[in-house]
Parts: sequence; structure tokens; C-alpha cells
Amino acid sequence: MELLPVELEQFAARYTTKVDPLRQEVDDFTQKNHQEAHMLSGPVQGKLLEMISHMLRPRRILEIGTFTGYSALSLAEGLTEDGLLHTLELREETAEIARNFFSRSPLKNKIRLHVGNAAELLPTLNETWDLVFIDADKPGYISYFETIIGQIRKNGFILADNIFFHGQIFDENPRGKSARAIQAFNDFINRRNDIDKLVLTIRDGLYLMRKL
Repeated sequence: MELLPVELEQFAARYTTKVDPLRQEVDDFTQKNHQEAHMLSGPVQGKLLEMISHMLRPRRILEIGTFTGYSALSLAEGLTEDGLLHTLELREETAEIARNFFSRSPLKNKIRLHVGNAAELLPTLNETWDLVFIDADKPGYISYFETIIGQIRKNGFILADNIFFHGQIFDENPRGKSARAIQAFNDFINRRNDIDKLVLTIRDGLYLMRKL
């Protein structure tokens, strides 16, 4: 299901600052070689992540779901001088792709890639987060949120991707496990009064949240 007219997406990409050559290479490689290329953040959402990072100037960023590294490279752009981004990827094969791209970035010393199950890795990270980006397995979203919310500083931000899940959450009874999980996550976030929240209608939907 196409949520936005193709012409609108093309316009947004045309009038958005072009990405650097490395991220363009990540995009090209993923589109040509990865069967789940639709999971890539892409130029418009990637630029939004970069802009948010520059606005916040975070010292510590957590990304749950590295994929091929595009979003991590975007988020890392706004880190402070002593900043670090920790990114978690389940699959070693995909992590190796991201690792190769990270190694060629001028920000490589600010990126820490962890490979394994996020539910097991998260408790081992002893950090206070300024910005968190959740973009992993959809049934894990609520658990990931509950794990990290206590580790986020006051007025820290959380972004959750794919909250429209290709339009499936607009069905009265979503069929797929992931679609049902995203609907449950959306309702879970909507009921909370300890965060300020905003739905961004970009790409497949982004939930922007601020810890109160």
C-alpha cells in the first residue's frame, strides 16, 4: 500500500539536500543487493534523522536495528565531540555490511556496533541516552521501549519507525504479526502520560517522543 503519492515522495527527495557519497553508496548497494532494501531509511528520512541529531547535539545515541548502516551514519552526524552512537543488529551478515561502511566513515570512532539479540544486549549498555531510534523487529517495540525509557534523560527523545507498517495498521483487524504488534505499540504509546508524542507522516510513519 502506497501511503504517499509517488510525486510527493519524488518532490521531497528532489528538494532535500543530497547525501554524502558514502551514504549514497550504502543506498545503492542495499537497493541492488539486499532482498529487504525497503527497510533502508533513504534520503528524506535519513536527512530528517541527521537534522534531528544536529538540533539535539546528543552525547549518546542508541539505535536498535542497524540494517546496512544508513540511519546510523545519518544520526552520528550530530554527535558532540565526545559523543558515541551504539547500534544493535541481530544478523551477523547484515552487521558485516554495515561494519564495512562504518570503517570508511570519518565518524567511525564514534560508532559502536553490537551484534546479537537486542533484548539481551540492551541491559549490558550502561549509558544515559539523549536520543534513541527504534527500527527493529516490530513485536519487540514495546519491550525495547520499556527497557530503555528509564535510561533516557529528561527531555531526551525517542524515534520509532514504521508505525504505519505499510498501511496495514489502518485495517480494522490487521492480519500479520508485525502489523498487530505495531498497532499495539501505537496504542501503548498513546496511553502513556510520561512522554510528549507526535506522529510524523513521513515515509512509513515515525513516532517522535520526548521524555517528560
